[in-house]
Amino acid sequence: MLLVVAIGSPFSLTRLSHWLLREYCFCSDAGCRREKRLLILTFIEHRLGSCHADILAPCIDRLVPSSPPFSFPWSPTVRFICCCFMMLCLQALGHSQESNVIRIGIIGLDTSHVPAFTKAFHQQPPVDELLAGFRVVAAYPHGSADIESSASRIPKYTAEMQELGVEITDSISNLLAKVDCVLLETNDGRLHLAQALEVFRAGKPVFIDKPTGSNLAEVVAIFRAAEHFKVPMFSSSSLRYAEGAQAIHGGKVGRVLGCDAYSPCSIEPTHVDLFWYGIHGVETLFTCMGPGCETVTHTSTKDYEFAIGQWDGGRLGTFRGVKSGKSGYGGTAFGESGITEVGSYGGYQPLVIEIAKFFRSREVPIEPRETIELYAFMQAASVSKEMNGASVLIADVLVQAEQQATTLLEGKLK
Repeated sequence: MLLVVAIGSPFSLTRLSHWLLREYCFCSDAGCRREKRLLILTFIEHRLGSCHADILAPCIDRLVPSSPPFSFPWSPTVRFICCCFMMLCLQALGHSQESNVIRIGIIGLDTSHVPAFTKAFHQQPPVDELLAGFRVVAAYPHGSADIESSASRIPKYTAEMQELGVEITDSISNLLAKVDCVLLETNDGRLHLAQALEVFRAGKPVFIDKPTGSNLAEVVAIFRAAEHFKVPMFSSSSLRYAEGAQAIHGGKVGRVLGCDAYSPCSIEPTHVDLFWYGIHGVETLFTCMGPGCETVTHTSTKDYEFAIGQWDGGRLGTFRGVKSGKSGYGGTAFGESGITEVGSYGGYQPLVIEIAKFFRSREVPIEPRETIELYAFMQAASVSKEMNGASVLIADVLVQAEQQATTLLEGKLK
């Protein structure tokens, strides 16, 4: 029981040092000393690493033997002085560790991604060494005010984050003063530009969860603002980092000549049709096909949204958005050397690991051009739908979005 408490306890190394002095060094029972020695070293190993535990173990044994003979080698006064020295060492190690922790702030507590990502960063020991050294320390709760499916979640996720030890702030500016990097998790893409601008002005690296914006002009404006303020940012669906999609992206079937991807596709009227949830399947499509889409045609029925893209060289990619009936995530890639299924969805962990790498290196894992083109595909599909399935040039929707982005950013890039 003591061992479990030591690993999971939030108490500081300063308090551990005081406990060491009071409870261990002057303990007369051999069994008690052995138990407390194990507790101390386990705590140090999980908090500071096994190398620190290996260094301190002989010091602890010299202070108070945990095995026969149980006689104390030094006088109480010398043990007291040595123990105080160990307290200082532990505190120094603790402060060193705390100074190396990358502090994460979260904007928007209206999506299930928030507790999932936080738990992934907080898990001890981490499920992957790349997740070590991060801590979500603050969150600003307010996301969508008028999308009921999002707004209704805020109280629940706010309470859950508080239980995870995360401070809730009353403004984005207060949050930014406490953190090194940001997860912009607000579900409502309409709010992303204004929220991202605050982050960019503060110079904090930021991951923006899907959708990057509610329309292509907002997406272009966000990437342009990030470039203006020279702040690293990227945005992605977790489907990009599914094992099967990454294998295809890495050459499993050679050059990809075509891909058929699918995903659920609920539609939010305040957003371009595919932006809200179709983004997952479109992210899969672009992960396999890469950039280079030139035209899009789109058909919409009560059960499906169906977009066909033509890439450079005549390659074809399709997205089927499922609105009713059995749904799921997946697809098929057709390559020069094989045909393979994309495979099932693997959860959030691969994306969270990619975010951790990004926060540490500040190097974006996806070229902005590809993400912008991905959203241009979805915008072109919407235009094609309005034109009864006519073919729409990606270049045309990008030109219009660039012009609209200029208007959106007027007076804001300072």
